[in-house]
Amino acid sequence: MNVKKTTLNLAIMAMLTAVEIVLSRFLSIPTPITKIGFAFVPVALAAMLLGPLQAGIVGALGDFLGATLFPIGPFFPGFTLTAFLMGLCYGLFLKREQKLWQILAAIGIHQFVLSMLLNSCWLWMISTEADKGYWAMVLARVPQTLLLAAVQLAVIPELANLLPRLKRAMA
Repeated sequence: MNVKKTTLNLAIMAMLTAVEIVLSRFLSIPTPITKIGFAFVPVALAAMLLGPLQAGIVGALGDFLGATLFPIGPFFPGFTLTAFLMGLCYGLFLKREQKLWQILAAIGIHQFVLSMLLNSCWLWMISTEADKGYWAMVLARVPQTLLLAAVQLAVIPELANLLPRLKRAMA
């Protein structure tokens, strides 16, 4: 095991976790049923630089620490699970290459399965308006999901273009 590489990876994960917390808790636009922002950027970078497990840890740790240190509402572990799965998904699709189909698959699974379906389930479970039904929650989140998918489709390829320079800087 290369101790220098492991230490570097831990430092990168810590920095990206901190950036995720800032982007998620302080630089996002909250709406009644979601947040619109760029908190996906450090998780996607962790996925491209380090891999699926590390990206999942960055996502989950960012969610957990953000919810603990800067709570917006009560902590719910389902959102932390979704954050881990988001990092895992990005890592599985974006670690080796970042071709358009891989970017689309990562964004599609993140936005349409994890965010729109799974996070809607968590919101529905903790909502005071649970009598309106799960599918009403999902339908209300469709515009936000489409908007964030478009933003991610614009940003992630640009991150991929920066990746060679980031890797050289880390070497």
